[in-house]
Amino acid sequence: MSDTQRIARHEDGFNRVELNPIFSRPGEATTLPKFLFPEEESLQETAHQIVHDEMMLDGNARLNLATFVGTWMDDHASRLYLEAADKNMIDKDEYPQTAAIETRCWRMLADLWHAPDPTETIGTSTIGSSEACMLGGLALKRRWQHARRSAGESTEKPNIVLSSAVQVCWEKFCNYFEVEPRYVPISDEHKVLDGHGLEKYVDENTIGVVAILGVTYTGMYEPVAAIAAALDRIQEATGIDVPIHVDGASGAMIAPFLQPDLEWDFRIERVASINTSGHKYGLVYPGLGWVVWRDITALPDDLIFRVNYLGGNMPTFALNFSRPGAQVLLQYYLFLRLGRTGFHAVQQSTQDVALYLSSEIAKIPAFELWNDGSDIPVFAWRLRDGYTQNWNLYHLSERLRMKGWLVPAYPMPADLVDITVQRIVVRNGFSHDLAFSFLADLRDAVAYLDALEGPLPAEGQHSGFHH
Repeated sequence: MSDTQRIARHEDGFNRVELNPIFSRPGEATTLPKFLFPEEESLQETAHQIVHDEMMLDGNARLNLATFVGTWMDDHASRLYLEAADKNMIDKDEYPQTAAIETRCWRMLADLWHAPDPTETIGTSTIGSSEACMLGGLALKRRWQHARRSAGESTEKPNIVLSSAVQVCWEKFCNYFEVEPRYVPISDEHKVLDGHGLEKYVDENTIGVVAILGVTYTGMYEPVAAIAAALDRIQEATGIDVPIHVDGASGAMIAPFLQPDLEWDFRIERVASINTSGHKYGLVYPGLGWVVWRDITALPDDLIFRVNYLGGNMPTFALNFSRPGAQVLLQYYLFLRLGRTGFHAVQQSTQDVALYLSSEIAKIPAFELWNDGSDIPVFAWRLRDGYTQNWNLYHLSERLRMKGWLVPAYPMPADLVDITVQRIVVRNGFSHDLAFSFLADLRDAVAYLDALEGPLPAEGQHSGFHH
């Protein structure tokens, strides 16, 4: 091969997948286009090998301390997943038992979250907690519109009140469904939305207040009872009655088992709806969320579509249509497999690891904890003021990545953007042994950075934040 041919071959490498000669078979192409349909077929083994090799470039899920999303299930769950891979959740006529199991699941959640009468609630599965948040927000908006029309008032300019540390899906909700977001900034004194100063943000156009049970930035709970008490005072003073949606993407599957006496759910009368992620601390593979309303009246009937699909007439309230049913079955499997005792044991184990890690990190002179993981098993820390001018948490994140650990560094939200933190999410499967290994690598990374004789460049650094 000439030099010109070699150069052309390397330049073309960006657009093509080249097979290792050991995997090529007579009659097959040895290169395939990356962004175009190949002209010819490939053998199953060849296509599998190509995709398998591409997947190897992804990170190791066990070492990803950034994500909340579950990355492990047992062998029985994996078998069930394959057996149910073809089930379409929207097709309740073809898969009536899967539909029945979906109903069982959200009723079990309604009971877990202390709905006044779980048989009179309504809920649904979703693709994830983001879709569940959208549906909860839509129900709040529609209820507000109905109330305003009944009173002969304008339905223009709805707003929703939430923390500046809210998950990005709520920003999308406000943008997509034309609701003004009113962000209550967090501060050193008020690290979460806690009801302080709420009267400055609530008015007759407020469709609801979002309370986060497990802020994604830090893992801290927002005190739903305190927020409800503030709204009670506002109603007494103004007559304005504002409901609460609890975004329990993470905490709604932690608090019932680890903090059962904490009042955050339907025990509080203002809570109209709650969402959670089945694929976070619900312990299911990615692609599942849940939303449950306090009772049937909390979800306006005109949001529910009754459609004839594949021979069956069925009600549906979703942003997605066809979607997998397998994760719903996996959730039911886990409810049966673990029960309350098993969920408590699993969640307690993750929290024990989180509290151990945070206590050890607090002993490192470079760091100051923001919180310790005693709410959900998530905690954050910042670099102690004046500790060093030679490195920052972005440099530490890069150093840890060299050992395979993904530990994001990112600025806090509005009014605290000058504070950078790092966060660890402890999930099922992150054992004490892995925690020991991580701490050893963390201490080594800090020692290396502390030994620098001059500052590292800070240009081009960017947030490694993952929701």
